[in-house]
Amino acid sequence: MKFLVDACLSEELTHRSRARGHHDASHLRWLGKADWQDHNLLPVILAGDWVFVTRNAYDFRGPAAAPGSRGEYAKTELHAGLVCLNGPVGMDLDLQLELFSVAMDDLDRDSNLVNKVLEVTFRSEPDDIEIIRYDLPAGSTP
Repeated sequence: MKFLVDACLSEELTHRSRARGHHDASHLRWLGKADWQDHNLLPVILAGDWVFVTRNAYDFRGPAAAPGSRGEYAKTELHAGLVCLNGPVGMDLDLQLELFSVAMDDLDRDSNLVNKVLEVTFRSEPDDIEIIRYDLPAGSTP
C-alpha cells in the first residue's frame, strides 16, 4: 500500500508508515507539491496509485452526510483509497499520530481500500475514536 500524506498533516506520519513496512509512502512536501491546491492533486494521486491521507475530508470526499456528492473524489470512478483523519481545528501532532496509528491498525486487519474511504474521527465526547469505512463512489465494487 502506497500512502501519500497531505501537506496539512505532519511528515512524521510518512515516517511512521515507512516504519510499519510501507516503504513507498511519501508526503506532498517531498514531492514538491505542498502548495498545490486540492483540485490539482487528484491527477497526481490517481497516477501514482496512492492511498491519500488527509484531514481535509470535506474537500476530498464531500459532505459527511453525502460522500461523493462533491469533493475531489466525486470526479473519479477508480482510486486506491482515501484515509481521512478527523479531529479538532489545530489538531496537534500527538493526535495526528494516534489517529493514523488507529487507521494503520485497521488496515492491517483489512487492507482493501480500493474505491473506499476509511475515516478515523476523534470524538471529544465521550473522548474516543470512531472508525468507519464506506464505498466511494457509493455502491462501487473494485
